[in-house]
Amino acid sequence: MAAIDCGTNSIRLLIADRADGRLTDVTRLMEVVRLGQGVDRTGEFDPVALDRTLEATTRYARLCEEHEVEAVRFVATSATRDARNRDVFLDGVRAALGIDAEVISGGEEASLSFAGAVSILGEDAPGDRLVVDIGGGSTELVLGGGQTPDASISLDMGCVRMTERHLHDDPPTAAQIASAVGEVRTALDRAAAEVPLAQVGTVVGVAGSVTTVTAHALGLESYQRERINATRLPIAQVRATCADLLAMPRTERAALGFMHPGRVDVIGAGALIWSEVLARVAAEVSGAGGVLTDVITSEHDILDGIALSVQA
Repeated sequence: MAAIDCGTNSIRLLIADRADGRLTDVTRLMEVVRLGQGVDRTGEFDPVALDRTLEATTRYARLCEEHEVEAVRFVATSATRDARNRDVFLDGVRAALGIDAEVISGGEEASLSFAGAVSILGEDAPGDRLVVDIGGGSTELVLGGGQTPDASISLDMGCVRMTERHLHDDPPTAAQIASAVGEVRTALDRAAAEVPLAQVGTVVGVAGSVTTVTAHALGLESYQRERINATRLPIAQVRATCADLLAMPRTERAALGFMHPGRVDVIGAGALIWSEVLARVAAEVSGAGGVLTDVITSEHDILDGIALSVQA
């Protein structure tokens, strides 16, 4: 099977063998193509960003052919939902892969993220599981008591979108950070009205912003997927790490050995969102008389959920 996840910031490929509902990776790749560059401002894909993304799609198509993939599912998310000229992109995907790309809703995006993320958890994970997927254009919060979600919301805040809206200086000014925090907190007010955050027992964070924050918290000198996956860290430590990344000038972020070059400019906004989400969830749990002290990072996310959903 092959799954392709095309988001606002990156396009990713997973080719895997699937048996009895479990995946065995054959290859897993990620390229930062910034498809959503400028979409929040113009409402359209930039031609250069489109070219970058379709070139990556063509490379992925060749890999699928080399590995004799039997079925492919291509999923496009936030930026493609928002772009008026999405048909140009969808036509390009069809030409490269011979299949139609699916522009999925925020709700389906949340469900696929949940399925992939909770695959790393044992049955002893306490309480309801909240999966938080921070993308380039949107953030999904998905709550469920087992392997399927019971409540979810997709919020129009992601690391690319928030960088373009608020964090313009290097490093961002206090006023810019305050503006971004205000928008995130307003969005989380909407989330709390739809998703019962007070009943969260386990928080699982997924996608590049979260995994990059985790790599920094662990003090890694290079990106080590096996070290990051299933890591459990205190919320206080994660939030301090987020603050550190947000305050760093670009040159310092770029020098971090685990930092993907395509994430250097947007990791501050991703860290800000992650910190605010954790603070809000912990406060909601505390207000209901509970305690939430730590968070788990999963390297398995929407990409795995897509692969598990592929129809042979």
